[in-house]
Amino acid sequence: MSDRHVTTDASWVPAACTLPTAEQPLRLAEFDQFFRDAVRGVERLSARHLRLQLDGAQLVEETARDLTARESSCCSFFAFDIARPGPQSLTLDVRVAATHVDVLEALAVRATSVRVQR
Repeated sequence: MSDRHVTTDASWVPAACTLPTAEQPLRLAEFDQFFRDAVRGVERLSARHLRLQLDGAQLVEETARDLTARESSCCSFFAFDIARPGPQSLTLDVRVAATHVDVLEALAVRATSVRVQR
């Protein structure tokens, strides 16, 4: 994964996130890189449900599982589900409670905008 155009604007990180402030820019950079390298499509299924279509490579799945596990440990309001609907396809569903739809919207916007940069 390359590091081109990595941004670390943490303005959309919610107060409910327990990741230490000093580590937030690094996590944001990881997500930006993941969005840029792995995301092939962004679909908003509902206000509380976002689906990312991912590159189907095994390394992408491993990266997605690692990143979402670490994110779940500090931002428990996210529910992540990784599925392989076909041999070459991979999806990452992200769900939130109604109280965090603004965070999901910000994540969707970020995934879309970072993806477009590549």
